Amino acid sequence: MEPPPNARMERSRTGVPGLDDVLGGGLISHRLYLIDGDPGSGKTTLSLQYLLEGVKQGEKCLYITLSETKEELVAGAASHDWSLAGIEIVELIGDAHELDGDSQITMYPAAEVELQETTNRILAAVEKTNPSRVIFDSLSEMRLLAQSSLRYRRQILALKQFFIGRACTAILLDDRTSEGSDLHLQSIAHGVISLEQLTPLYGANRRRLRIVKFRGTDFRGGYHDFSIEHGGLQVFPRLVATEHKQPFDRNQIKSGVAALDSLLGGGPDRGTSTLFMGPAGSGKSTIAIQYAAAAADRGDHAVVFAFDENADTLKARTNSLGIRFKEGGAAGEIAIRQIDPAEVSPGEFAHMVRQAVECDKARVVVIDSLNGYINAMPEEQFLTAQLHELLTYLSRQGVTTMLVVAQHGMVGSHMQSPVDTSYLADSVVLLRYFEHQGRVKKAISVVKKRSGAHEESIRELRFDKQGIHLSEPLVAFRGILTGVPEERQPNAVDRT
Repeated sequence: MEPPPNARMERSRTGVPGLDDVLGGGLISHRLYLIDGDPGSGKTTLSLQYLLEGVKQGEKCLYITLSETKEELVAGAASHDWSLAGIEIVELIGDAHELDGDSQITMYPAAEVELQETTNRILAAVEKTNPSRVIFDSLSEMRLLAQSSLRYRRQILALKQFFIGRACTAILLDDRTSEGSDLHLQSIAHGVISLEQLTPLYGANRRRLRIVKFRGTDFRGGYHDFSIEHGGLQVFPRLVATEHKQPFDRNQIKSGVAALDSLLGGGPDRGTSTLFMGPAGSGKSTIAIQYAAAAADRGDHAVVFAFDENADTLKARTNSLGIRFKEGGAAGEIAIRQIDPAEVSPGEFAHMVRQAVECDKARVVVIDSLNGYINAMPEEQFLTAQLHELLTYLSRQGVTTMLVVAQHGMVGSHMQSPVDTSYLADSVVLLRYFEHQGRVKKAISVVKKRSGAHEESIRELRFDKQGIHLSEPLVAFRGILTGVPEERQPNAVDRT
């Protein structure tokens, strides 16, 4: 049997973490590609990473620049602790002598220099170096030189044939400053990667990319978040839960609090998600951490993604309640990851969860809280879809997930959540305040469990230095969830 077409294609790895996954293994070698994006979106950083990967592979690499000087490129690379040794840099920017006397030329504008002269210098540089990888930065200057769109496009077609004939992989950069996205140019290129930079009303800039086209092979479509940190650009491929599946035993997870496990019909099943809903301060986070601590006691690894609470405060609070654990990233330990919603994109957060599960082997994941997770969303209307994909992934990995959501309001049964995610969770635990004999107390009940039976009773919930305590079912009261219950008369008959 003949191998599939993808298997016969030689791949050119990009050196950008996550991008090869999106591309299905990397760029197809000996093709022409376009990377477009607004200034500051990361085109140059991505290009340098691509060439540096080529240097690692022992390939000849060439960077042709009409927009930045060699000194600027070297300085940009130094900010990431990169050395550009092994990369040939050819500047097609006006020489320093052109700035003196009568000359006012700072680069090769169309009014002063013919397009053919610049093109000849490009061809000469390529023929001299004979590279395997070429970056051309940028097409905006070529448009200015061409003066007409017809001449410009003919020249790009000629460059395409030249690069392909020399068996090299060429990437053209376009900053969209002249005409915006050039659809004709996109049709010429073998593949197009579009970079975007979003500016929310508050917080850091968000960056994402999309593979607009990629001829001859499959790729992961849609938008993929990415970040530019010290060390370069990192892509966070969009999570597709159906691509991940691990066999696991579907046993029940114990909390170490017998009454709590009884309320949940023995405890949550492995590979399911449990949502703890209630007003602020009702004990949602504490119960979720109790499950994580119990998992660590059994020798499992657990991770807590804390959106709302400082990690030191969380540890101090749980220690005061007798819930003690060893912090760390190994089996028998709990990792506490402090998440700043203003700085982390949804794709990056999903990547953190995957790293915890696949690399650190976390078996229990706590997300505290969904309110903070919502704040990390640039567009909240897609929260449900992204959360569903994340929960499905965790379920297929055999991970038990604990979700915390704070509802608006303090007392009563008509409190609201910032977003309705209760139908996504396999189990839902409801916490409430209620008044009794001049004191405010806490109540807990289970209103949903897909994977089996659970108690239908309501119990009082208490916390002290010895941990979590649940009372016997509160059968002597009615209307507890309203916040102001009525005590039943001993011989009264409930006619509701």
